Amino acid sequence: MTQAQVPQQAQPPGPEPGGLPPVHPSRSEATRLMAAGTYLDAEYRDAVIDELYVHEERVVAPSLGFDAARVLAHALRARTLELAWSLGILFLWVLGAVVTRSAFLLVLGPCLQLGIARFVRGGAATAPWYRTIPAFLLRWWARVLLAMFAVVVLLSLLQGSDPSVTNSPSRHGSYGDGVDAFGGFSEGGNTVPGFVAGPARLLGGAAFDAADRGFGPGLAWGIVACFAVIALCVCLQRVQFARIMANELSPQGFQDVAADPAQRVDNGRLHRLAALIRAEQHAPLAVYRSDAPFRGAGEAFEPWSVSIQLRPRASLGEKSPARVSNAEILRIVEPLVTRLRVPAPAAPAEAHAVRDRLRQLEVTEYLFLPVDGLPSRTHAPYGGGDVEQHRAAALEEGGEARRHFLRIRVGGWEEHLVTTVFVRVHTQGGMLVLEIAPHVLSPLREDFLRADRTAQNFACRTPLGKAAWALARTPRSPVGALVVVGRALVSLWHRLTGGYARALPDGPARSIRELAAAPDASLFQAMDYRRYVKSIEDRVTSGVRSALYEAGYDTGQFEQKIINVTQGGVMIENARGAISVGDHNTVRNEG
Repeated sequence: MTQAQVPQQAQPPGPEPGGLPPVHPSRSEATRLMAAGTYLDAEYRDAVIDELYVHEERVVAPSLGFDAARVLAHALRARTLELAWSLGILFLWVLGAVVTRSAFLLVLGPCLQLGIARFVRGGAATAPWYRTIPAFLLRWWARVLLAMFAVVVLLSLLQGSDPSVTNSPSRHGSYGDGVDAFGGFSEGGNTVPGFVAGPARLLGGAAFDAADRGFGPGLAWGIVACFAVIALCVCLQRVQFARIMANELSPQGFQDVAADPAQRVDNGRLHRLAALIRAEQHAPLAVYRSDAPFRGAGEAFEPWSVSIQLRPRASLGEKSPARVSNAEILRIVEPLVTRLRVPAPAAPAEAHAVRDRLRQLEVTEYLFLPVDGLPSRTHAPYGGGDVEQHRAAALEEGGEARRHFLRIRVGGWEEHLVTTVFVRVHTQGGMLVLEIAPHVLSPLREDFLRADRTAQNFACRTPLGKAAWALARTPRSPVGALVVVGRALVSLWHRLTGGYARALPDGPARSIRELAAAPDASLFQAMDYRRYVKSIEDRVTSGVRSALYEAGYDTGQFEQKIINVTQGGVMIENARGAISVGDHNTVRNEG
């Protein structure tokens, strides 16, 4: 295995005086926990691999506060490790069936029922009744069968039997000779109950013969040994995850990017795609799909726009106001926004102690380009000269597909909560339109946030506790292993047969950060992103007002509309018919 050089990627803009130095995305806490999530959630891991590794024709969505290339590296490593464990567990199940002369297959039926119950139930937090009830019945019936099987094995170990007794052909002939009252078979003092013999018939002749002969001490010990070895593998797999979280994915170990084992893997395809991702994900330009241009920024949060007629200020007299352009307005807005980084205390010591996330606010000019028309993904104009050319052309053109925004981003809660405000100013035909589109990326999922605690809780268990944890999950291991192997084969098949390397370039279909986001934020976090949005909106509108006033335009209409919009009011510029505001009103339109 060779050590690969990690390509350098664009650094986020540095802070103004009074700001705090930004955390590099590849070392951020969000990147670390998303990488940990690939070991915890197989569905999320497969989604990351499918979006970034299989579909190589897709441009990566903007990575706000994290490094998608490093998350992909850990997703591939997590799949490799889990695939190796799954193949080992399946091999042990087959070996157990051979060693125990197919008697070990008797436990496979209930195990399959447990796996089917998980699929019937689904992964939703609250499942509908038509999923919950069948899953409940399957799960508990399988548990009852496993408990009965365990009792039979335990009795065989305690009582023992004589395996040398030869089966009599007449054991099936009469009720009194070979069949007990419960439908089982008796022979030589060794009884196999019907609840064991019944499933044995469904598993085939070899398993039925094993059940029919009864469990001698040797056979029973073989079953126990096979089950224990599989449980040991399940336990060791969890031990490996705990060690990964304690070493390369620990808050300290994750800072050393070059020493990360996931980065040093000898995979040419990964290194090639990682270089593309690092060139795209933090560039001041987004190549987008027309159906979702803001993909990667999260959910839209109360976007709004205002339009006003540009009228000369009355105090100018006969003078004509100066022509105001989009660039001139943004030139005044940007320094007002960046001033939000400056802490309130004047004393240097007190100012240094301020930890408000607005001190890490980032302001960049951002472009949106449609993916249609690109000959290939590598032709996207991410070079410095190309970006500047597109920026200069898009700033004043007001085009539909190519758009220019001022992007203002605040990464709160260690980049778990990302607030982005897109600002666009457009002047045309004596009108000014101000568009503000705030977006919020919710915090990471709870299981991702608790990855360190999950690993630590397992590591702190006593040997007996770890054994109990593994035994409880061993019955589900064959189905889980089959699912892992099946998903890996499907992914490989799509990659080998899809021809994505020669396909037309496409925009991002999914954002791996949005897939890892929780459905809701806490009250503290909601208060924070609302404060960020309101602070930024106030500075933007103040800058636009100042630009209009300096150019000689009347700002009264603009101020009134901004007050109505920002205070949550309803502004109706042209209304016909009856309007009612309030509760329990009756409206009539007479005459």
